[in-house]
Amino acid sequence: MAAARFLVSGRVQGVFFRASTREQALRLRLCGYANNLHDGRVEVFAEGEAAALDQLEQWLRRGPPLARVDALQREPADAQGREGFVTG
Repeated sequence: MAAARFLVSGRVQGVFFRASTREQALRLRLCGYANNLHDGRVEVFAEGEAAALDQLEQWLRRGPPLARVDALQREPADAQGREGFVTG
């Protein structure tokens, strides 16, 4: 199992970014979370198949229709054995 942490910058809060990320992650059979950060970014942690993580990364580069993604950082992470995908 692979895992990654993503930090998404731009207009990514208040545009259904976390909820849309959850839908995409569940569709890709990924577990993890999406949280708003105080600095305006969204943090996404996901774990599952490596190919699914790559697909999520591609989606995160665009986000939902109302979002504007200016930057995306990806870093490897340790799998945590999470179940489901939550937003906070």
